[in-house]
Amino acid sequence: MADTPEEIKSHFKLYFTIAGVLFVGTVLTVLVATVESLDIGGHGFDTYDLVLGLAIATFKMCCVGYVFMHLNHEKKAIYWIFFGSLAFAAILIGLFGWAFGDPIIFDGMLPAKPGQ
Repeated sequence: MADTPEEIKSHFKLYFTIAGVLFVGTVLTVLVATVESLDIGGHGFDTYDLVLGLAIATFKMCCVGYVFMHLNHEKKAIYWIFFGSLAFAAILIGLFGWAFGDPIIFDGMLPAKPGQ
């Protein structure tokens, strides 16, 4: 971490660069969502647009974590926790998608409604 004013000022260029990258990422996300010529896949919002939007958001999240949350100066345990939580979230999303694609059918397992 920076302890002197000179060290703090030396980090301003990095902070403003990352802020610019985040701004460009936000503008790119809006353009992909609204401009028809940048629409990938079918017309309108579809899976391809979702994946592209999530990829841009993930890149922006990594920039924020690495620079503004100072993960670039942390010990290896922080990286294990950070990437472990990302992997855990990806596994949960995968399980949700798997369950959504193959729902359990309760044929005959539910009680009959009155009058049936």
